[in-house]
Amino acid sequence: MVGERAKMAEKKKEKVVLASGAFDLLHYGHVYYLSEAKKAGGENAKLVVIVAKDRTVEKFKGAKPIISEDQRRALVESLKVVDEAILGYEDMDMLRVIEKVKPNIVALGYDEERIEKDLRKLLAEKGLSIKVLRVSQFTERDLVSSSKIKRRIIENYRANVK
Repeated sequence: MVGERAKMAEKKKEKVVLASGAFDLLHYGHVYYLSEAKKAGGENAKLVVIVAKDRTVEKFKGAKPIISEDQRRALVESLKVVDEAILGYEDMDMLRVIEKVKPNIVALGYDEERIEKDLRKLLAEKGLSIKVLRVSQFTERDLVSSSKIKRRIIENYRANVK
């Protein structure tokens, strides 16, 4: 009985961190973002990642993702740092996601200023005390974005076709 109480007390201390993204062409920049997001929750944090649906990616990035949503979700969930990965909603309903995941912390990417502003406004309107933070950009390597990887593939292809 004492062991069960200790386990329950430990669970209560667990913070849930929510992160999200497209995660098309998974790369080290993604791993860095998710690792930093989980660290923000402390020692017993649980990291839940929302993976954008194909239509959402196309709507917001102007192009269809290369990897399908189910495969992107499975790849993200396979990362050691991720506890759970779920597909988002096509309408990007932040409140619906927050109600489902019940995070203590929402970790955003370094380039998500607009989302941060909208999220803070929503949380204030709803009276929710959820910490919002943006993870800094990883800059030590050159291929830390999907668009850079795509450009490199095109450059290499063109150089080898000649």
